[in-house]
Amino acid sequence: MLRLISAERLKWRRTFVPWLVWIAPLFTLMLCFLLMGGPYFQTGAYNWWYTMLLPGALTLACSLAMQKDARMKYRALLALPLRPQTLWSAKIAAATGWLLFTILLFFIGISSGGWLFGSKIPLLDSAAGSLLIFLTFLWQIPLCLFLAARFGLFAAVLLNMALNIAGVATFDIGGAWDFMPYTITFRLLCPVLHILPNGLPVPENSPLRSTDTILLDVLVSLIWFAVLFFLTGRSFRKQEAR
Repeated sequence: MLRLISAERLKWRRTFVPWLVWIAPLFTLMLCFLLMGGPYFQTGAYNWWYTMLLPGALTLACSLAMQKDARMKYRALLALPLRPQTLWSAKIAAATGWLLFTILLFFIGISSGGWLFGSKIPLLDSAAGSLLIFLTFLWQIPLCLFLAARFGLFAAVLLNMALNIAGVATFDIGGAWDFMPYTITFRLLCPVLHILPNGLPVPENSPLRSTDTILLDVLVSLIWFAVLFFLTGRSFRKQEAR
């Protein structure tokens, strides 16, 4: 599997994917440094990061990662003496590494910014927030790869970004809507970072400050990841019959 993951990463050469892993967090930090700075640097950067720029960068990275194989109609990939699900798993694992690395870079940058401008978010809370972002964004990887394979780059980016924006607008509806994966990240970071998806602080007496559902929400996100991993893998297997 490690060799397959390395092979997937080699396909990223001469694409924007390796650059994007650096550009996404650095652009977010620079944007908030120029627009906000000071004590609002951290809260502003987190707000832009998990609501807009990370979802967009992840969708774009997954879409670009599919382009080479898609142009060849997956013939070279499916000609290998390996099960299609194994090849699909390698793609997801490579994209997971990309997500982890870019989130780590953002965490280092925002922690350094907190030291420079004065920390508004405690370091442990920031680390917990970054970990939760990683865990609750995992399910988007198989989805974005599938959307890119089925509909192409631009449709995948537009559709996933539109659904992320809808998640921001509806994250606090409650009820069964709490199990929709696009709302989970925005709801989870309220009690951890104490900021709303619009960048404003969570009111002191707000139920959104409750940490009671953090474990359940993370579990729901991981279940979504497992379900999408399985379903998109089955869909990719059908490429072999085409």
